[in-house]
Amino acid sequence: MTVTSKIREHMEVVGADGVHLGTVDKVDGQRIKLTKADSGEGAHKGHHHYIPLALVAEVDGKKVWLSANSDVAVTFEEEKSDPV
Repeated sequence: MTVTSKIREHMEVVGADGVHLGTVDKVDGQRIKLTKADSGEGAHKGHHHYIPLALVAEVDGKKVWLSANSDVAVTFEEEKSDPV
């Protein structure tokens, strides 16, 4: 079983430093789509964010661990506005 096939909805996504980055909504192509609840504040609120699957180091129980610390991993996030 590949690491990405172990990723499930509602798993916590954390950086290598253990800091919470988001919650899995679903795997979308080569990215993890995070729930809107973890979309941030201000201009980022209400948008889905995506983390590249290439950053996944391991899937352990209910957590998706990334290979980068949280402060670096957020720089790889993509943002997508949802239609109104």
